[in-house]
Amino acid sequence: MYQLPEIAPRRKPRPAYRKSAAVKALEALADADAARRHPSIKPQHLCRRLYRDDTANGLTKCICEFLNLSGCLAERINSTGRYIDRTKTFTDVVGHTRSIGSAKWIPTSGVRGTADISAVIRGRSVKIEVKMKDRQSEDQKRYQERTEAAGGIYLIVRSFAQFYDWYNEFIAVQLEPHNGEPTH
Repeated sequence: MYQLPEIAPRRKPRPAYRKSAAVKALEALADADAARRHPSIKPQHLCRRLYRDDTANGLTKCICEFLNLSGCLAERINSTGRYIDRTKTFTDVVGHTRSIGSAKWIPTSGVRGTADISAVIRGRSVKIEVKMKDRQSEDQKRYQERTEAAGGIYLIVRSFAQFYDWYNEFIAVQLEPHNGEPTH
């Protein structure tokens, strides 16, 4: 009698993504900004701004958008090298497509280990490294040491809620009166 081969069990599906209150606050901030920039369009007719922080790219976008909408300056830093493709593709006399040559990655001309986001928040230089599951490399640790030694702030962020909480605490400390005046 023929036996069917065993079928490997399926992986457990990932749990459904649930937006944190911080991501919802970002969406409300972005919607309000869109309504301000387009006063002739009724707010209910504008497309909703949707954000997710469950991937590194999504989290980076959330942080940059939030800071820029909050009156700060934030930019994403691209620190990958460049891909140089020196291959040539041609059709030989028989009609076959052939490729000759090679391609390679060349290293970045920027600083090794640089953070994913460079920001200025209330006059302070803030470098933000986005980490979902991975760890800091040795170059990133050296960059963190150099940033902090120069008086900057270096953050490792794993979720938008974590960053949002840090930001609100940082702003509250910056607004505390110091000899009757807010600090800058």
